[in-house]
Formats: sequence, structure tokens, C-alpha cells
Amino acid sequence: MQELTDLTRELVSVPSHEDETACGDAIERWLREETDADVTRDDHGNVVARKGEGTSLALVGHHDVVPPDESQEDAGEYVVEERDGRLYGRGTADMKGAVAASMLAFRDADPAGELVFVSFVGEETGGEGARGAIEDGFVPDYAIVGEGSTNYSGDDVTDVVVAHKGRRASTVVARGSASHASEPEAGVNAVYRACDAVDVIRDLDVPTADVFGERLSGSVVVTEIDGGSAWNVVPELCEVTVDERTVPGEYADLSRVESVEGVEWVLEQDLPPMACDDEAFAETVLDAATAAQENPPELVTKPHATDAGWLAGAGTTCVICGASEPGEAHTKDESVSLAVLERCYEVYLGAAESWPDA
Repeated sequence: MQELTDLTRELVSVPSHEDETACGDAIERWLREETDADVTRDDHGNVVARKGEGTSLALVGHHDVVPPDESQEDAGEYVVEERDGRLYGRGTADMKGAVAASMLAFRDADPAGELVFVSFVGEETGGEGARGAIEDGFVPDYAIVGEGSTNYSGDDVTDVVVAHKGRRASTVVARGSASHASEPEAGVNAVYRACDAVDVIRDLDVPTADVFGERLSGSVVVTEIDGGSAWNVVPELCEVTVDERTVPGEYADLSRVESVEGVEWVLEQDLPPMACDDEAFAETVLDAATAAQENPPELVTKPHATDAGWLAGAGTTCVICGASEPGEAHTKDESVSLAVLERCYEVYLGAAESWPDA
């Protein structure tokens, strides 16, 4: 499907790690030229298109990317190369390829209800575009988010994700009082207090959740520790960084660290998890995925947070289905299979034309 390859190449070639405006312009221009849909650009920079009436199904993507490796950029432009059936370049997998597939499926579909296309800004920086759109009232009934779901259950299969983990980033701040190290009893050692807090963290229960028979397990891990000012000074401050992967409906009780004297728990970031709440919708998308490929797909879970978490929290029923494979996103040799992009196009088209009348 040369049109899909060409559109993906066009979107990938436009830099969008610092400013997504030009890539948003390209998406908006294509939608206005190629469709009769109602196309808008909101104040956040998100591109939204709508057609049809009734229960709404959104095809969701984002057109921002993480900064490119130096090999992926030349004179301010992104390098895009095609070889061995794959397209290489920053954003091919995460996730301009899926955006292009969604754009074509949106154009070609005769939807059973209202079909919505949206490409958000700021996904890589905490879901800024999605959060802004939701605050403005963007809450479709259902959504297929085009993040990666390929090769989860097996090789050469694009699955349907029904749940993913979220992420909370926290800082545990331990305070004491400084003294000369030759008189440690004259001070209060903040590192010791931090170590006591770490012991609390190590004893915390790890949350789990089940979604349509798929088990999702969270995690809590200390990833950094920073304290002290000199070898001969009892430290008065020590900070511990905690990475927590959350599951729908439950969090680890990190506030328990405050049972240690002089210790404070500070929540820095909370990217929400996602769980599909409508098995019939998940099965409809799975049926479309089954029809689009030779190997049978499955309902699976995903370890990474996506904009589906924000949408699900607002009331949208979500699944994830996309071309990116584990290990492709954010790498210096990021690439996407062109055959799998065509597969995703067929999945999005099939789902759009069968839901909600399936």
C-alpha cells in the first residue's frame, strides 16, 4: 500500500520533538484535502476530525516524538530510510506510522457510528495534549489507541491490549541535622533515615489487577539515592527516587514511609493505568485484528503508560492496537514494518465499520 508508506514517510520526515506545529499542520492539511470531515485544531495543537453520527469511536495517536539520535537527523531534518520491508527513522514506530494508518482508515471507513480521528501533542511529556483536550470536553465513547501491540503474544502478530500499567514517580525526602562526622551523636543522619524509609518500601505489597483474565502486576523500586555534602559531615538531607508501576484500581501505599521520623513522601508524576471496561468492544477489535492477519491475535496487557490512561480515566472505553514492537520505540535504529502498518490499517477500518453494530 504505497499511499500508506508515502504518508508515513512524510509525517516522519517532519521534526516534532521540540515543536509539533509543523507536523500537526501536515496532518490537518491532509485531512482537509482528503476527507469531507469536520477538521479542527484546538488551542493545545491537537488535530481532531469527525464524521458520521451516533456512538463515537476514536482512532487515537500522537505526533510528538522523543529527541532523535544524531544519526536520525541531518541539517535539521529527520532521516527516513526504507529497507527490507521496514521504514527507519525517529517516530516510525512511536507512532507516526500508526497515525498514518489511522488517517487512511478514517478517510476510507463507512462508520457504523461517529468516527473520530485525533492526533495529540505532548504525549511524550506526560500527556499534555490529551489532558488539555479532556479538560475541554473531549471524551469519546470508545477509542483505539495506536500505540504498540505487535509481537506481544508471539512473532508476527498484532494483538489487542486491554490493560496497561501506569507510572508514579516519587521522591522520598529524609531530613536530619548536620554535625562533624567525629561527633555523629551531635547530629541526626538523614542517610540513616532514608535507609529506614527504603526498608519500608521494600516491604510494600505489589498491587495486581485482572482484566478479562489477563493479569497485570505492578512494581515499586528505588532507582536513585542522593545525600551528603562531604566525607566528614553527618548529612542533613537525603533524597530517594522511587519508580512505581501502577495497575488499575490500586496503588502501593508509599505514604507509609512517613512513619519514619523526618521523612516526607513527594509525588512528582502520576501517569494513570488503563483497563478496558467493555469486553464486547475488546472482542470486536480482536475480531477485526483476526481478520487482518494470518496468525491469531490475543487480548494482552502492556507495561507502558499511554494516552489511553488519561482517556480511560475520563470515561472512554479504550483498547490499544498498533504496529510498534517491543524494543523499537525511542531507539537510535527505530523502525516499523510496512506490512504491519497495512495490517493496522485493516484493523482500524474493520473495527470502525463494525462497531457499535457488531
